Amino acid sequence: MKKQKQPEVWMRGPLPNIPILLQPVAHALLQVEEDIQGILQNVKEEQLWESPAGAACIAFHIQHITGVIDRMFTYARNERLTDLQFDDLKREGKQRTGIDKKCLLKDLSERMEQALQELATTPVSELGEARYLGRKRIPTTLIGLLFHAAEHSQRHFGQLLVKEKWLNA
Repeated sequence: MKKQKQPEVWMRGPLPNIPILLQPVAHALLQVEEDIQGILQNVKEEQLWESPAGAACIAFHIQHITGVIDRMFTYARNERLTDLQFDDLKREGKQRTGIDKKCLLKDLSERMEQALQELATTPVSELGEARYLGRKRIPTTLIGLLFHAAEHSQRHFGQLLVKEKWLNA
């Protein structure tokens, strides 16, 4: 019997404990995670690091999605990035021993869970408050950072999807 495909995350209703104004952020992040899990079923381990025509590899996109969520949520908490976060940024897409599909999915899943916990405790009354992005302290808002984490993740999932189709064509 063929497994029934679920509707997209946003079509399944509100997520418990997530403020209504942050539901779209949570839905988008969870959709990216589910889609990556599905796509990786079609990706061989050796394909994770392939960069045809110099395009970023699949592993880069997964690491970058995880990293962007981590960095945007750090700024959303009104914190600066740590040295470890800068080191992780430099290592995105660089092949290392022990980084396989299982590891990439584990890191992504753990960061998604943390993001959902943070969304659940984000006061809606603070969404318009000033926040700052990066070393240059580019002005934005709390909701701007949270939204960017979601939309940037979706952008990179789109690139990952194209890469998987390209590699398996």
